[in-house]
Amino acid sequence: MEQTSAFNLHVRLDNIAVVTIDVPGEKMNTLKASFGPDVHNIIKQVRDNTALQGLIFISGKPDNFIAGADINMIASCQTALEAQTLAQQGQQIMAEIAALPIPVVAAIHGACLGGGLELALACHSRICTDDEKTKLGLPEVQLGLLPGSGGTQRLPRLIGVSHALDMILTGKQLRPRQALKLGLVDEVVPQSILLKAAVELVAKGRQPSRILPVRERILAGPLGRSLLFSMVEKKTEQKTRGNYPATLRIIEVIKVGLGQGSFSGYESEAKAFGELAMTPQSAALRGLFFASTELKKEHGADAPPRPINAVGVLGGGLMGGGIAFVTATKGKLPVRIKDINNDGINHALKYSWDLLDKKVRRRHLKAAERQREMARISGGTDYHGFHNRDIVVEAVFEDLALKQKMVAEIEQNSAPHTIFASNTSSLPIADIAANAAHPELVIGLHYFSPVDKMPLVEVIPHAGTSAETISTTVALAKKQGKTPIVVGDSAGFYVNRILAPYVNEAMRCLVEGEPVDKIDNALVAFGFPVGPIQLLDEVGIDVGTKISPILQHAYGDRFAAPQSIAAILNDDRKGRKNGRGFYLYPGKGSRSKKQVDAAIYTLLGVSPKGALAEKEIAQRCVMMMLNEAARCLDEGVVRSARDGDIGGVFGIGFPPFLGGPFRYMDTLGAGEVVAQLQRLASQYGERFAPCDRLLQMVEEQRNFWGK
Repeated sequence: MEQTSAFNLHVRLDNIAVVTIDVPGEKMNTLKASFGPDVHNIIKQVRDNTALQGLIFISGKPDNFIAGADINMIASCQTALEAQTLAQQGQQIMAEIAALPIPVVAAIHGACLGGGLELALACHSRICTDDEKTKLGLPEVQLGLLPGSGGTQRLPRLIGVSHALDMILTGKQLRPRQALKLGLVDEVVPQSILLKAAVELVAKGRQPSRILPVRERILAGPLGRSLLFSMVEKKTEQKTRGNYPATLRIIEVIKVGLGQGSFSGYESEAKAFGELAMTPQSAALRGLFFASTELKKEHGADAPPRPINAVGVLGGGLMGGGIAFVTATKGKLPVRIKDINNDGINHALKYSWDLLDKKVRRRHLKAAERQREMARISGGTDYHGFHNRDIVVEAVFEDLALKQKMVAEIEQNSAPHTIFASNTSSLPIADIAANAAHPELVIGLHYFSPVDKMPLVEVIPHAGTSAETISTTVALAKKQGKTPIVVGDSAGFYVNRILAPYVNEAMRCLVEGEPVDKIDNALVAFGFPVGPIQLLDEVGIDVGTKISPILQHAYGDRFAAPQSIAAILNDDRKGRKNGRGFYLYPGKGSRSKKQVDAAIYTLLGVSPKGALAEKEIAQRCVMMMLNEAARCLDEGVVRSARDGDIGGVFGIGFPPFLGGPFRYMDTLGAGEVVAQLQRLASQYGERFAPCDRLLQMVEEQRNFWGK
């Protein structure tokens, strides 16, 4: 018989009811408003059956409890009142679960997020598995929202207000042991005995409310609460710069609940949820969520991907070590590293060991699990073991002859189907494949540093790359936990091409006499995670400045960097990696923070006077990026505005609350973008001249997202 309901009730012989959550036809359980009648019906059946001893909620999916609410449900709301009503319906269901007279237990395995955790919080006890797939959190803030089904009210009372604020304001996801330590769950057990342990928990009956630690009890009192909220508000404002309205509403709603009682708290939560759902920031963040979800389902090409069973990496440096790490730990694939000497191999192995060891020390990973992960990585100075690699990722120096040599060697020492993927940041893939016996198997796979943290990769086919090679490379990137976008094989590809004019304009502002920290602060206030000058220090000035001459040669003088910047390179300033760049970096163990090196101004022959407003600095840098992004779409460097927005946000930290370069241009309107560019061109030069695509869009009254 075909399953029709997402919530299915079964009463065991011991009179314990088990509700199995299993949304038909979906890989993940998500909560939808349409499930309301089913849940109400189950609660009524439980209430009416006086013989029942308890109730357990458990998932029928193999790797998730409930991954959250269906975001489409929120997106379909046209008014704040509609979204508020949605929240009130969720609150009502959770209240009915919490009010049941028998013990109610949430038996959690896999993702328990958002509305899923709110349902678990409404239960009287929670038990979860010790599996790495099990994570608990309220990530609504990442969509510009707050938990709307009681999460802002129940969580502070369960784990304490300071821990709850930290969880809800950051959207962080807790591992099982972290959740146990905070009191979010009552027990952590192996998956094999989850239901059995939940039954035993029911048998213990309703337990008294958990007594919070003394510190949390003090913070919950009037004086402690006042100090805590004042501190959190100040810290949040410093971090968000007012760009994320959800954060202040979260603080306000939790404050209302603790100060005025639950009724006012729930009322405030639903109202805030409704209003936040209508903000442009939430619309932009939800747009990114939908875009990245859609991207995950695509192969990048029409052909299905080949199976990937083993991967090779050429080069044991920072990038090679990072690529090996994500392949082994995220992709669970065996990796063989080749380097010209054993030092390179040892460096790559140490890179992975250090990252895993940090997890062990933080108790996120067991020592035995660290050994299992490390066992997937091996290396040597020859091509032993490369005969069975499905993909080999090259991460050697940016030298065309060397990369062509690597292609030839892989063709001689690997299987006929082995894909050669180059992690180049600037060299054309067609040139790398020029002498290949099988150019159809050569492709670009551009990672960003540090590989273990940066979510984006650019997949770069050249004209002769086969569709199967594209889809297989995309599949590898997904296994590594990355978000891949397929981009055109042209100088700078997409991310570096839009980043270079942005950084160059920041350099021009510096040469004109704007202080380093003022320029960085202007772009952080705009919404970037770090300013362009600090970014150059982080990447490495020697590395970051290599791309501009390549782009200038390909596209002209709009990519020319100020000539005086050469003086900084000549002074052996590489940035954070050698302790001196535009900023000075204290050595390890020092308590002092980085600070602008005043010697920079002497090197450049400028006096830092700061004549421009921060908004003007931000506008100059951002407009150069937007203009170039429009050109990239026009030239087919990116396939769509969606891919361009994902690349901008995930690759260089374009402010997520603006939705990406193309969504932001649509928000401004093509006419306004052109007007700003024309004003800047008349004031600062022809490099700001709006591109043909933007002028045409104004004429035809179109936008990028086609709405």
